Amino acid sequence: MTLVYPGSFDPITNGHLDIIVRAACICDKLIVAVGNNESKRPAFTVEERVEMIRASIGDREDIEVTSFTGLLADFAKKVGARAVIKGLRAMSDFEYEFQMALLNKKLEPELETLFMMTSVQYSFLSSSAVKEIARNGGCIDGLVPDCIRERIARKLTCR
Repeated sequence: MTLVYPGSFDPITNGHLDIIVRAACICDKLIVAVGNNESKRPAFTVEERVEMIRASIGDREDIEVTSFTGLLADFAKKVGARAVIKGLRAMSDFEYEFQMALLNKKLEPELETLFMMTSVQYSFLSSSAVKEIARNGGCIDGLVPDCIRERIARKLTCR
């Protein structure tokens, strides 16, 4: 079975990486799909985000990293995914993701959405928090994969 894990990943955090590793254990193929939503005004380009995710997961045949534009339901159908996996940190995440799951189900009735709770040590973590900390010169050790930490800090640190 193929699953799609969509997100902006701006930038990828250790919480995202935790979901990626755990989701890959329950499917044959996991497609990490970086959404190209310019209305969010991302700090990193789609290409940078895809590259940082690839660097973070290493060389794994069971995980594909790509980008997409348009509707998630259309993308999932195109790549032959049977389900979307979404990570949840809190009830506020659930309310939003539940609405999105119902909309995707309306658009593509065969598409399921699976919710995976974040590991407790990442329940406070978000890309927005990482960006805020880095922009203000704070330490992001342990919040993002070590292999991309300096790259994130360099790009976001206030000068």
